[in-house]
Amino acid sequence: MHQLIDKAFEDGVALRRRCQSELPPLLLQAAALMSDCLRTGGKILVCGNGGSAADAQHFAGELVNRFEKNRPGLAAIAMTHDASVITSIANDFSFDDIFARQVQALGRPGDMLLAISTSGGSPNVLRAVAAASAQQMSTIALTGKDGGALGRAEGVTLHLNIPHPSTPRVQEMHITVLHILCTLIDETLYGDQA
Repeated sequence: MHQLIDKAFEDGVALRRRCQSELPPLLLQAAALMSDCLRTGGKILVCGNGGSAADAQHFAGELVNRFEKNRPGLAAIAMTHDASVITSIANDFSFDDIFARQVQALGRPGDMLLAISTSGGSPNVLRAVAAASAQQMSTIALTGKDGGALGRAEGVTLHLNIPHPSTPRVQEMHITVLHILCTLIDETLYGDQA
């Protein structure tokens, strides 16, 4: 059991060091895209399944409410929390359409989609990217492993990948990435405020 604990910590530390080395330029680009979207009156729609759904809600909550500094709320919607909307779309169309239909209804040119998928292969997330592209929205993909189909999707503007085979280790880095993006957005938009 102690070996399992040690391995989890060691793998997590090694992955953080790798991401620290590889991700900063992409994180700066992603934060700039998100900040520009919000500055010009756009909103960020966020989607994902399972743990990624929780991350979508967490990220939207940090933007709408606050992160580390008091500032005006920022426009973000997690498309993962409305059971009536999700189940009606899944029932009347398919589960693969639960995010795409919401993007079609809520997304506008100038808005942004943050598509989160540990595997990069979630059909409903891939359909959301296609819907966002049709709505003239930019998309940031946050993936794991080799990025999957999401990392290679035509409608993706910027791809942030956590290159590790373990879903738990990827998810641990996803929340770190999302927190870093919140910090960068706050600093970009409200860095002159205490």
